[in-house]
Amino acid sequence: MSAGYMSTSIKNNLNLLSKRKKLRNTLGSYNQSNKAEYSLPKASHKQLRNIAKRLREEHRVRMAKVVVVTVVLFFALVGIFLYAKGGIIQLLTY
Repeated sequence: MSAGYMSTSIKNNLNLLSKRKKLRNTLGSYNQSNKAEYSLPKASHKQLRNIAKRLREEHRVRMAKVVVVTVVLFFALVGIFLYAKGGIIQLLTY
């Protein structure tokens, strides 16, 4: 009985393998002849340092914005909670 299951499993796996072979040309990464070639300009060390410095500055500004938005949202949620808590206490005391 197990030999029959084994042959069915192998047949199913081979069927899946043939489907994978069909997909190779559609994904693009398998076909090396269609590889795109780029002619990028050469960058000097000074240009690379300037790019790195600019990226660090952009990252610093982005992180500052994230921190400010997070702090504002945190205080807004705390304020809403305290306002709601005071409202609930007033409702319970009447």
